[in-house]
Amino acid sequence: MSLRARTFTQLSLAGALLTLAVAAPPASADAERGHSVPLRVATYNIHAGAGSDGVFDLDRQAAALRALDADVIGLQEVDVHWGARSQGLDVAGELARRLGMRVSFAPIYSLDPVTAGEPRREYGVAVLSRFPVRSATNHEITRLSTQDENPVPAPAPGFGEVTLKVRGVPVQVFVTHLDYRADPAVRRAQVADTRRIMARERAELPGAHQFLLGDFNAEPSAPELAPLWKDLRDAGAGAPGTYPAEAPVKRIDYVTVSKDVRVRDTTVPPEPTASDHRPVVTDVTLPRRDPGRD
Repeated sequence: MSLRARTFTQLSLAGALLTLAVAAPPASADAERGHSVPLRVATYNIHAGAGSDGVFDLDRQAAALRALDADVIGLQEVDVHWGARSQGLDVAGELARRLGMRVSFAPIYSLDPVTAGEPRREYGVAVLSRFPVRSATNHEITRLSTQDENPVPAPAPGFGEVTLKVRGVPVQVFVTHLDYRADPAVRRAQVADTRRIMARERAELPGAHQFLLGDFNAEPSAPELAPLWKDLRDAGAGAPGTYPAEAPVKRIDYVTVSKDVRVRDTTVPPEPTASDHRPVVTDVTLPRRDPGRD
């Protein structure tokens, strides 16, 4: 079930229109010239604004995100007026403002404020984009709540989707944060939900290229992730670990793409302090099915 009643697209900096500078394709790609579009996509678990040292520092985090020079960024562990740990800030909106990007925020939790009249306390995932967000949806997937004393697996929001048009090419970007527990049962259910939702959304926008970004809390060979690889390509296959940031021993953060997307390069920038995870950055080429549109 999708929560479509809510609009999550919040920000477009003071009317600023940002244009992606498209690099010319290499000479070996003459056959694709005029028929493909480059895009840089990233994912980053931002640890609610705190670095690997536990210190909340949005200047440091904004600088790390800016250095990625990505067109689209999926964020996890995002606070919006959550509380003291992030100074009560709208972290999603503040990072978007500092980077000059649009933002779509999809809360996992939306709680009443401690004091009447204050904003709701929210925590979830977000997408930052240099391109206008055409639509945004907060889908429900199976979750085991961290806010309930005796949780049971149940549908809950926090699986965000935005639809973009990248120089005329339709793109669906999904951002997720899968369950962290050692027992893979909830992750297994989340993967099944994810595949079902992404298949349905692609059927509603035929020809759209799809990206799934996020912290999967499992390594690529984990059995519960195996069904994903039937539909998607792990763009970071062979890349270094992403967690913990200071000395990574696991690769649990992913850029994944539909199989019609050409992956050119994926890197894990050596950023050990801005979060407890490292970001992942992928350069791709999107086939342009109608080269006359821009």
